Amino acid sequence: MDISKDLRIHIGKRISIIRTKKKLTQQELGFLTGIDTADISKYESGKINLTLRTLLKFAVALQVHPKELFDFELDITKYKIED
Repeated sequence: MDISKDLRIHIGKRISIIRTKKKLTQQELGFLTGIDTADISKYESGKINLTLRTLLKFAVALQVHPKELFDFELDITKYKIED
């Protein structure tokens, strides 16, 4: 199991859910963040890594506290960190 991939997917889903609740399209979110629409799609599907800067761009554009992007369940006990 890959915790990085799972985190990307969960955070991406949260971005998508919040964006949809706020009735924003990916294009509108892209305008607000300065991120290309194709990349918005990749972030929402967990295909590319989020930097802290990008995460903050999403939080500001969606007008939510950054912790809202981490509001999901994750069973941390099933992961192992390898060197």
